[in-house]
Amino acid sequence: MLLSELEERGRRFRLALRAAIPILLLVFLVFYAIFLKNKNIDLGPENQLLLAGIVFISVYFVYFLMEISAKETLVDQTTKGFNQKSFIKKLRHYKPKSLALLIVDNLETLNDHYGVEEIDLLLYTLIHQLNSDLAEQGLHNALIGRRYGAEFLIALNENHQNIQSIFNDIIEKNKTINDIELDYKFAVITNTDQGFEKIISQLKDIIQTQNNSTPEQKNDNIVKDAKEITAIETSVVDALQKEDISLTFRPLLHVKNNKVDIYEISVKLKTKNKISILPKVYLPIINRLGLGRQYDWLIVKRVFTLLPLLDESTSLTFNLSPFSLRSKTFQEKFFSALDQANIRPSRLIIQLYERKAHHNLNGYLETLKYIRAKGIRICIDNFGASNASMEYIKHFKFDMIQFDRDYITNLNDETNYAMLRSLIKMSQELAILTVAKWVDKAEQKTSLKTLGIDYLQGFGIGEPLNEKDLIYKYN
Repeated sequence: MLLSELEERGRRFRLALRAAIPILLLVFLVFYAIFLKNKNIDLGPENQLLLAGIVFISVYFVYFLMEISAKETLVDQTTKGFNQKSFIKKLRHYKPKSLALLIVDNLETLNDHYGVEEIDLLLYTLIHQLNSDLAEQGLHNALIGRRYGAEFLIALNENHQNIQSIFNDIIEKNKTINDIELDYKFAVITNTDQGFEKIISQLKDIIQTQNNSTPEQKNDNIVKDAKEITAIETSVVDALQKEDISLTFRPLLHVKNNKVDIYEISVKLKTKNKISILPKVYLPIINRLGLGRQYDWLIVKRVFTLLPLLDESTSLTFNLSPFSLRSKTFQEKFFSALDQANIRPSRLIIQLYERKAHHNLNGYLETLKYIRAKGIRICIDNFGASNASMEYIKHFKFDMIQFDRDYITNLNDETNYAMLRSLIKMSQELAILTVAKWVDKAEQKTSLKTLGIDYLQGFGIGEPLNEKDLIYKYN
């Protein structure tokens, strides 16, 4: 049985005792008055009213406590684990050594294909199985709570050297529950002395980092020390304040004329010790702290400074957050600086990458049309990685698309090759330039040229340049 169920049972028992005491007192008083005093009770109007009042108050008090019991329950009604409110209260006394966040990543999809009762039973079974599996590993009395939806919190007050492997084994064991397949993401933080909400944010940052990682990196570093993460956060904020960023420029080879006329910008932040922080690490932190527009503006300023130093035929492509692009204030600031820099707008190529289509798609597309009408080119990155990219291309004419890595690295797969060929043909018919990144081998280059790709990028094309070397190349 879950610890939450045991505590909820004890709480309700205590409330039942509290509710029963007034009734017992009332019965005792009546018994005393009738039998022990051996007197007849005058059931006149006054005493009847008094007796009715005592009964009403007692009954009302019982129902009042029952209502409080229902409202202030410790458990989540679906899973029977702790709800978020009671979980937070328990943490103050529990003082866990580790806190984990487990996410059922495909719960939204499952909700679309299974009934409410099946999903509720699935979540109930998952939590109880998780509790049982942790106990088998010697991790007893784990606090397990449901934050909301598909997010579950696990607090452990015991240290264990192989915490990551334990969770990996549990996830592998529970990939299928009640004949329903589940996809999981999880992260664990140790040294949990900080505020609860801050730790939860850090856990979600770790999971977001996994989303931005390559398949080979996904299982790395999912157990983190909270102090280490706080140090990284401090370094990220400090780098932004000091505008200490490092740019590298990846050449894009134009297949038709065999010339490099576009460079893709890759950004890293620098710590005080000049150690690089990768985007997959700092971007979740920047977004959580609400520093996205400050970061994007820092990139824009650097681009506007660099472009006048390069050949007029050379363009730069770079990522900007959709949240910045949708901001009227950011747009005004952007176009005002562009006018002052006296740069041909078509030399700017803004990359977009979103896993899901924006909820206000029509409004977002109007924003993109406005930006494109100013002469700036717009590219969709990691095309084919999600349904969102196909949804956007149905409603908006992009200038360029960059295919997802899987299409380029799996050219030997017949199905993959056929799909890429179809996408390139579609792009040609729509007059959209196509880009293949991760081109490292000569045979990739040959195959992609045969398919009619417009641009190639990768170590097989050219090494990335730092800012100094790029300026030197054109000056």
